[in-house]
Amino acid sequence: MAGHSKWANIQHRKGRQDKLRAKVFSKLSKEITIAAKMGEPDPDKNPRLRLAVKEAKGQSMPKDNIERAIKKAVGGEGEDYEEIRYEGYGPNGVAVIVEAMTDNRNRTASTVRSTFTKNGGNLGETGSVGFMFDRKGEITYPASVGDADTVMMAAIEAGAEDVESSDDGHVIWCLDTDLNDVSTALEAELGESDSTKLVWRPTTTTEMDLEGMEKLMKLIDALEDDDDVQRVTANFEASDEVMEQL
Repeated sequence: MAGHSKWANIQHRKGRQDKLRAKVFSKLSKEITIAAKMGEPDPDKNPRLRLAVKEAKGQSMPKDNIERAIKKAVGGEGEDYEEIRYEGYGPNGVAVIVEAMTDNRNRTASTVRSTFTKNGGNLGETGSVGFMFDRKGEITYPASVGDADTVMMAAIEAGAEDVESSDDGHVIWCLDTDLNDVSTALEAELGESDSTKLVWRPTTTTEMDLEGMEKLMKLIDALEDDDDVQRVTANFEASDEVMEQL
């Protein structure tokens, strides 16, 4: 949805990337270790690990860090991590999905719950907002790879479902189970993607005004600051005017 790319642009524009980089690398390392633990430690034989490594490279994570994360899995680290999804509501009733990896379920649940409460939201039961999202594969390319028609043709050939093109770039959507195959086919046609990952794509959105967006940003920032939280998704929509004022 438009909200996602706008959100990424805000983070970039505010120069928060450097501050977030160490935390992003830490979360990517955890995903690589877990993926390697769950299957082969070879990306060519483990689709989940391949996607985790691809995403890490897209975020400019050094090769040494990637190899170290894989070795952790081979060495037996990451044994106790479990993946948990939390669902709740933020300001103005925005639906929020929080994906976490933790070795202490009670600690993470307590932190996530209090973060929602302190920032004008509330944590719900699993499934309370999940029906407003579809699990999809998301592949992003910069605008420079080609015009909308070129990317659309490549996406159709690769087996994708949908493409959203704008001045900011191209977002290609596919079934979650097809992400590995579609991203591989696109790579042969368009080159390396900016990002390749599984996401929750909103099927319905909540329009936000400036005050609501400021509150939502505080909530998402606070959730993302938690080391156990891997990713936060919200079904917000906001006008360009609102986004520019943030």
